[in-house]
Amino acid sequence: MGERKKRDEVPPQPFKPEAPTVILSPSAEFPPLGEEELTVLRQVGQEWGPRLRGPQPRLDALPLDPALGARPGPPAPSRFGRFAPVEMFQAAPPDQLVATRPAAEPESRAGRATRRIRRLLLGPPLASAAVVQERMRKLVGLPVLSSDLLSSVAYGPEAMMAVLVLAGAAALGLSLPLSALLIVMMLTIGASYRQTIAAYPHGAGSYIVACDNLGRLPGLTAGASLMMDYILTVSVSVSAGVHATTSALPHLDPYRVPLGLLVIAILLIGNLRGVRAAGYLFAAPTYAFLLAIGLVLAVGLAQAAGRGFARLPPPPVAPVEGVGLLLLLRALSSGATSMTGIEAVSNAVPAFRPVEWRNARTALTWMIGMLVVAFAGTVLMFYLNGIVPRPEETMLSQLARQALSAGPLYAYVQVATTVILLLAANTAFNDFPRLLFFLARDCHAPRNFLHMGDRLAFSNGIIALAVAAAALYVMFGGRTVSLIPLYAVGVFLAFTLSQAGMVVHWRRRRGEPRWRRKLVVNAAGAVLSGVVLVTAAVGKFAEGAWVVVIAVPVVVLLCLRIRRHYDTVARALALHPQARETPPDRPPAPSVTGVNPGSGEPETADSPQEVGHLVVVPLARLDLAALRALAYAASLGQPMFAVHISPDDEEDDRFRNQWETWGNHLRLEIIVSPYRTIIPPLARYVEALHALRPDITLTVVLPEVVVRRPWHRLLHSRTPRRLRTALRHVPGIVVASVPVHVRE
Repeated sequence: MGERKKRDEVPPQPFKPEAPTVILSPSAEFPPLGEEELTVLRQVGQEWGPRLRGPQPRLDALPLDPALGARPGPPAPSRFGRFAPVEMFQAAPPDQLVATRPAAEPESRAGRATRRIRRLLLGPPLASAAVVQERMRKLVGLPVLSSDLLSSVAYGPEAMMAVLVLAGAAALGLSLPLSALLIVMMLTIGASYRQTIAAYPHGAGSYIVACDNLGRLPGLTAGASLMMDYILTVSVSVSAGVHATTSALPHLDPYRVPLGLLVIAILLIGNLRGVRAAGYLFAAPTYAFLLAIGLVLAVGLAQAAGRGFARLPPPPVAPVEGVGLLLLLRALSSGATSMTGIEAVSNAVPAFRPVEWRNARTALTWMIGMLVVAFAGTVLMFYLNGIVPRPEETMLSQLARQALSAGPLYAYVQVATTVILLLAANTAFNDFPRLLFFLARDCHAPRNFLHMGDRLAFSNGIIALAVAAAALYVMFGGRTVSLIPLYAVGVFLAFTLSQAGMVVHWRRRRGEPRWRRKLVVNAAGAVLSGVVLVTAAVGKFAEGAWVVVIAVPVVVLLCLRIRRHYDTVARALALHPQARETPPDRPPAPSVTGVNPGSGEPETADSPQEVGHLVVVPLARLDLAALRALAYAASLGQPMFAVHISPDDEEDDRFRNQWETWGNHLRLEIIVSPYRTIIPPLARYVEALHALRPDITLTVVLPEVVVRRPWHRLLHSRTPRRLRTALRHVPGIVVASVPVHVRE
């Protein structure tokens, strides 16, 4: 208690939303070293210097130019077609080699066939420098992130009235005050997330806010709830859209599972094409649905005004239960499903163009405004036109039929509604990969989810969502009605934790102007979200909400196990004074017999003394494994240098600074891979070195993390094995690995 009190008494620093945002860049795959590790790295470097001086041959006496600038003759024949390996790399300042697009292409025949299919479906790969251009304008971001939220107008009001009608047609009048309460909730939670965007301009959904303010377990609980919600969003939205299609075309009902999988495949391909491409692809259906809703409401209001806003009598409905508090709370929680997807913008702030947080808040404001107008308008029209839920036709369809008759405009409304229901899953395809990115960044998910694909989208996360949703869809035969009850439970659990976290956030920043007002807004959002959460969990527990009680802890436990493994690996690879790796003292080794690049004299290899050697050490991070590989390579007594594959200039600069901290004892070559591939450029570079000096034996020494359990291998790359496969057809190249065994 004393420690907390002391912390709270520290005057908080005012928050400046104009601070630069953190872009989700390709360099996120390469975590920087901490201050303690940099200190140890500097000390280790100081010990390397004396050991590299002495009677032994100089390790930097290289028989060729690692920058590929010294080519004594025409390049050796290459299996890569008209592009010789040397020509696949271009020099760029400062001291960079940039891998061209051919260098990033796969080598095998199957890989080239897969590449052609990818190019056909997804388009050409985008360079890492295009990550800024791939960000969205507000008019593009709005349909990308709002399809789930706005499509809820097609089923949210009907879900609320379907509960009220259990008390008879007379109880439908309660839809107006309940809708007013829901609108207050929409505005309150919307205002709360506007504050979240301003407080976390780098992008923060429920997971980050809860982790930052409530702790790891609440944060993982919010993250697990959102993961379930996103998977359900895809499966339920696709199921609803396919059901709408098969209702209009009953002969397609036997094919509902293939139709649903086809829709998921289309969403998968569309989102793998990149954020901006997906925005342009899915913008038209979202705006078409908004136009359809606006048309129905405008015509309906004009007709109601013509009769003096007199209510048409609803058909008689026999009550099956009385009006009570439980019924009202169930109706409220059912109508609250219209708010699913409201947190999407706060997760995707870095996807907007500068100023990111301002554009995100503007887009969220538009979304909330359109949701309130559409929700209030549809509920009012249902009430004025005496429309009641019917199993054979949706309430929105009944309203459109009354307003527009059964003509082309009615067909347009139905088609737009069906398409938006199918595409409502697109919001999940945007936010689920970003949530996995943040989880992977904190080592709670496999680090493969940090990787950006060919089109600068988090392709691994997108594929994972599609696979999970497709499996769920197939498991329930395309009828996911039984999963809808736990739909609201997961998302409002995340809402509640997020808003509670923001309350703690403002308490810690009491020095900021108007912090009390902001705290009250977030507290109101937390209370209202909590009410819906408790109501949905209690009222729908027996209908399926119990699944959340099991699934969320299971996902949290899995995340904790993954984090524990990564922590074990981090401790094993961390630089600390007791685990320094330096080259051993070694006797003089025979010098390398080589050819002066300008002399043209041949080199013979009739004896071991006449074999020329060059050792190449690829490094991703200067940790204990890297220093162990460098020490082993230096102990061989042969010329050597290190190479680092960087996805962009940001990671290039960071690694160079770490190399300088170590002492710059060896030659370092940086290869920028703008298309974010590792193995193909590295294999092409090694082959380019071989093309310069075919008489030299190249030894590639790789650090390798060896884990104990089979499932742990899924959490690590297979770089040594893949590089051996890529280079096995090239003579004169040896690939060796220096293992670091991690025991748990």
